[in-house]
Amino acid sequence: MSRPILEVDKLSKLYRLGTVGAGSLRESLEQWWRQKAGKDAGDDWIERAKVPPDRAGPRPNTVWALKEASFTVNEGETLGIIGRNGAGKSTLLKLLSRITEPTSGKATIHGVVSSLLEVGTGFHPELTGRENIFLNGTILGMKRREISSKLDAIIEFSEIGAFIDTPVKRYSSGMTVRLAFAVAAHLEPDVLIVDEVLAVGDAAYQKKCIDKMREISRQGRTVLFVSHQLSTLANLCDRAILLRDGQLKADGPSREVINQYLNIGADHSGRTVWEDRDSAPGDDIARLRSVTVTCDGLPTDNVEIDREVVVEIEYWCLKAGARLNVAFILLDSIGTHIFSSPNLPSARLGDDQWGYEPHPVGLYKSRITLPANFLSDGMYLAHIGLQTDASHLNAWAANAVSFMVHDTGAMRVEYHNNWLGLLRPKFNWSTDKLD
Repeated sequence: MSRPILEVDKLSKLYRLGTVGAGSLRESLEQWWRQKAGKDAGDDWIERAKVPPDRAGPRPNTVWALKEASFTVNEGETLGIIGRNGAGKSTLLKLLSRITEPTSGKATIHGVVSSLLEVGTGFHPELTGRENIFLNGTILGMKRREISSKLDAIIEFSEIGAFIDTPVKRYSSGMTVRLAFAVAAHLEPDVLIVDEVLAVGDAAYQKKCIDKMREISRQGRTVLFVSHQLSTLANLCDRAILLRDGQLKADGPSREVINQYLNIGADHSGRTVWEDRDSAPGDDIARLRSVTVTCDGLPTDNVEIDREVVVEIEYWCLKAGARLNVAFILLDSIGTHIFSSPNLPSARLGDDQWGYEPHPVGLYKSRITLPANFLSDGMYLAHIGLQTDASHLNAWAANAVSFMVHDTGAMRVEYHNNWLGLLRPKFNWSTDKLD
């Protein structure tokens, strides 16, 4: 039976806005002495005996980046951590990595932690890649001969052997990430913490890193993984936690937690309206007014698999002559991007009088039609964007609407297995007898 490798108990972090530093010298010395006097043999623990958030009154110019988070992670578990920007993910990882100390609460880590949080973190820019490998290993408490025994594997995995004796300050961000992950993964930490930093690498190397994390988990070590690529996170992690506004809002099977995350802010009537133009998503050129899912001309968030679905997007053009196009991005329930469809001449069927054409000031409604027998059954979400050119996004509404596609039964009766894939289109088939 696996034992807990990480125990987090009401861990909190309060930041004073505009202030650099975690506290006075006296506070730091007192914190160091409490840790030295109280920590268990073989364990690392982080604690700060300040006033708990539930008893702390409102204080000016402060924000709780993390507020009373509690959870336990077992040996060999791969835990996904999700949440929007500013939710507290990076703060949590910095606390667990001992980069910063908590305001209150406690985190007990039974073993060695290796973190990959930001590009270049833990590397000395003047040292070569080889020298930084030894530096990182030494920081983790490894002996030189232990590091030497893994040196070839680290260099091979990083795929930057030709530059291993070049100072890290001359590396590109991609090269730095390759080396950083190779070092973190091969020096055999008990807990490997990986933030969104992998997004810097190319797709092939990202897959290689994901496979390595799976291998680490099979070896009985623990992985904490933060990523906005939710389909990747769902495939890697059996369990996930959701942070929102610094608080832990969900903890459970990764696909269920991702589903909760994607539903934040989604309107389940099949319609989202921004009545106040000045606060609607957008800028001084264009703003969104509403997004509506319709079937047979009526707003709905439940559609049958063999019915046509029309998504209507209303928007304001606020600047005469703006060449506006609407972008529709469809995702499944775990955040996998199914397709993107911008209203551009090169990306649509037929003509549209106002699709990426100069707009007079006014209110407009664009429609995109999803044919019947196209989507499989399940829940879907849509992001909506307004653009004046490929490089400038004027308005953006993530998870603007959600809707469910229901199987009417006819295809289930004839096909008794599970339908594979995100789409379920009907195609033309023909068969000839050849003899």
